Amino acid sequence: MKYRFLGILSFIILISAAHNLVAAQPDSANAATPLSIFSSQWDDIRYKVCNTAANAGYLTENEKNVIFILNLARMNPKLFRQTVLPKAHALNQFVDTTSRVYYRSLVTKMDSMRPLTLLYPDSLCFASAKTHAVSSGQIGYVGHDRQTAESQDAKHLMGECCSYGFEDPIGIVLQLLIDQNVPSLGHRQICFSPYSVMAVSIQPHKAYKFTAVLDFYY
Repeated sequence: MKYRFLGILSFIILISAAHNLVAAQPDSANAATPLSIFSSQWDDIRYKVCNTAANAGYLTENEKNVIFILNLARMNPKLFRQTVLPKAHALNQFVDTTSRVYYRSLVTKMDSMRPLTLLYPDSLCFASAKTHAVSSGQIGYVGHDRQTAESQDAKHLMGECCSYGFEDPIGIVLQLLIDQNVPSLGHRQICFSPYSVMAVSIQPHKAYKFTAVLDFYY
């Protein structure tokens, strides 16, 4: 399934808010998972299996943590809803105004959904994601159409999400899960679909500072 991005999400990045929130939490260097700063429940050893990209040398730490965090959300959606979603406004400047329906629908979804299987890193998905992230970032492009022959040749996906404006893994994941102003909730559906492998590439973006491309495959 390929989902075409419907538009830029209508919230402004506030990096300082995210930094202040993290600074107020315990030292994350010793945390068991990237979500341990939100609740000690995420320290449980069983969540370490979610770090499926730990040994994927082609990924940066932030890219590995996007997969780690997404796996944590898939493994225990209710705990993610209880401990992370209440901080969403600070972590990605989600504005709970007339569009609060998107946030509330995510709360409802994660309260009722069953755990999903883990996602594992894939080098072909990474080449696909990186070439698209690099080429679209260089020209400030927004969307899924490949902009170069190289990115077209490397294309390997059954589902794709593109995030704009965030380098921080939790901000990227929250942006895609909330899916504000995307009526079809296509990004959320892809993140919660039964894919088996994925990869992510985070690159500079001419218009939005950063873009993250997540490519998924069965």
